[in-house]
Amino acid sequence: MDSLQGKAALVTGAARRIGRTLALTLARAGADVAITYRSSEEEARRTLEDLRALGVATLGIRCDVRNPADVEEAVAATAKHFGRLDLLVNNAGTFETARLEEISVTQWDSMFETNTRGPFLMAKAAYPHLKAVRGRIINIGSLGGLHPWPTHGHYCTSKAALHMLTQTMSKAFAPEISVNCVAPGMIVNGEVPENYEYFAQKTPMKRNGRPEDVAAAVMFFATGPHFITGQILGVDGGLGL
Repeated sequence: MDSLQGKAALVTGAARRIGRTLALTLARAGADVAITYRSSEEEARRTLEDLRALGVATLGIRCDVRNPADVEEAVAATAKHFGRLDLLVNNAGTFETARLEEISVTQWDSMFETNTRGPFLMAKAAYPHLKAVRGRIINIGSLGGLHPWPTHGHYCTSKAALHMLTQTMSKAFAPEISVNCVAPGMIVNGEVPENYEYFAQKTPMKRNGRPEDVAAAVMFFATGPHFITGQILGVDGGLGL
């Protein structure tokens, strides 16, 4: 596949898990790929090695998406290294289980700093570069941003805000930049947690999702019609129906 040949992508939080799969998938399609990581330095090193093995240019950047200075530096470094920036994938996020009545203000703010403010800061920094090439932004939302989970109130609310941010940006950044969102359901990477089997049985497709399912949806928005914008695409096997 060479559908992204000559393009440059930046994927946040891509040292491991879903982000790693997203980065590798974009590279297999021909894109040069920069990844950010915060504390997973060893995993980032391995991911960068695997990206280079695919024959594309790569860049690894330590970046805390909560920090505006880090974000500005990461975007600038990516654009300088590749000479352009065509695609921003806002994947970095945090997840936590907590009873709503027990969530502290610190927990609440921390969730929004990463899951909502981080993508806003990244998009704002990337805007001039993406505008210059009619680029694209793909946010990674969540089924939890579409359906309320009582033990994940701060997480669900932060992802719902990210979905609205996606649609707001899609209008504000048009017509030069398309902005869409992939909202995964229960995604399993490796060993299946015991409680996830319950969700698999509730899912019409009778299985949990895989990182590759999310990557395929990202590829759709990365390579499909630029005319498609402001969409929230659920990747949940029908669990949210």
